[in-house]
Amino acid sequence: MSFSGRLPETIAAAAGRPEGKTIIMTATGEPKQLPHLVFGGELTRLDGTEFRDLSKLDIVGVYPNYASAHAAWKGKAQQTVDNAHMRYFIVHLHRLLDPDAA
Repeated sequence: MSFSGRLPETIAAAAGRPEGKTIIMTATGEPKQLPHLVFGGELTRLDGTEFRDLSKLDIVGVYPNYASAHAAWKGKAQQTVDNAHMRYFIVHLHRLLDPDAA
């Protein structure tokens, strides 16, 4: 059993989440684990998603929710702002693991 709902403004601010962001809670009141992968690398073209060298992909990590994945993505993206071909992505692993729930 799980709960899905919007956080009130005060709770959202305290949790570091934008107002109205949806979270999913388990029956025990803990946030449901929704794994996200953050990775990046240098692209061959600015308008594509083909990597120059797959062996040099930067696997930043797997995070338990979108908020923490977004923070990691933002940090890495800001570190590489001088290289226009460098891109970082967030993959919603939970959607791949359970496509019917997405």
